[in-house]
Amino acid sequence: MTGKPRGGTAWRWVLGSLLLLALAWWVHRSLGWRNLLQPWGQLPPGELAGALFLVAGSYAVRAVRVWRYFWPDTRQGYRATLRLTLIHNLLNNLLPARTGEASFPLLMKGAFQIPLSRSLPALLYFRFLDLHFLLTLAGVSVLAGAAAGGWGALALLLAPLPWWAFRLQGRLASRLEKREGKIRDQLSNALAGLPSRSSVFWETWGWTALNWGAKLLVYAWILRAFFPMPMAPALVGSATGELSSVLPVHGVAGAGTYEAGVVAGLVLWGVPPRDALQAAVNLHLFVLGASALCAALGLLLPARGPATRRR
Repeated sequence: MTGKPRGGTAWRWVLGSLLLLALAWWVHRSLGWRNLLQPWGQLPPGELAGALFLVAGSYAVRAVRVWRYFWPDTRQGYRATLRLTLIHNLLNNLLPARTGEASFPLLMKGAFQIPLSRSLPALLYFRFLDLHFLLTLAGVSVLAGAAAGGWGALALLLAPLPWWAFRLQGRLASRLEKREGKIRDQLSNALAGLPSRSSVFWETWGWTALNWGAKLLVYAWILRAFFPMPMAPALVGSATGELSSVLPVHGVAGAGTYEAGVVAGLVLWGVPPRDALQAAVNLHLFVLGASALCAALGLLLPARGPATRRR
C-alpha cells in the first residue's frame, strides 16, 4: 500500500470540502453565524438534555438491531455492538459521500470475526429498510398535512415493499439452488447475508421503525424550536434531511446537502427559505454534536465481544 488516497476518495474530499466552505459562506452572508446560534441560549436545558437522551436511546436501538440480526455470534457482545454502532454512526456523519459506511464491515470483523460476505449484505439490507421507512414516514406526514397528496399516496403504496422484497428473496434463493456457476455462488453468498426467516425480517423492521420514529420526533422538535411550524412539515423536513445522505455526493460532515434536504422539505410546506435554513443548520449542529458525544462515550465500551477476545 502506498498510503496515498485513491482518486475516487480524493475527489470526494475535495468536493465535500468545497460544499462545507460554500455552506459556511452562505450562512455568513444570509444569516450571520451569531444570529444563527443565538436561539440556542433560549432552549430549556432540561428539554435539550431530554432530546439528547432520546437520540442516544435511538442509537442504542440501532445497536440492538445489529446485535439481534447477527445472533448468536453477537450474543454476549451487546456493549461491543453498541460501541461499533456509535463509531460507525459518527464516521457516517463526518466523512463525505458515505465513505464512512465502509467502516461497518471492518468493525464487525474486528469485534466478532464476522466476514464481509455476511456483514456487507446485511448493511445494504439495513440501509434499504432505513430508506424505506424515511420515505414512508414522509409520505404519511404529507398525507396528514393534506399537501402534495400524490406523493404521500405513492409512499403508502410502496409501504409493503420490504415484505415483497423478502418474499422475492426466498424465491430467488430456491431457483439458485438448481443452478451452477460463479455468478450463482456470488448471488447465493449475498443472499446468505439477508434474513432467511420471516421472524428475523419483522424483528429487524420493528427495530428500524422504533429507531427512526424516536430520532425523527426529536429532530422535528429541534426544527420547531427554531421556527414555529406544525409537526407534519417538521417530520418531513427531518426525513428529507436524512434522505440527502443517499446522494452520491455530499459535503464533509454532510454540510450543504443535509441543509438542502431539510430546507427542501420545509419550503414545500411554505416555511420561508431563510427561516428554513436557520432551522436546518441548527438541526445539523445538533445531529453532529449528539453523534460525536455518543461516540466519545462509546469508546469507553469494550471493542470486542467475549467470544472474540478468547480466540
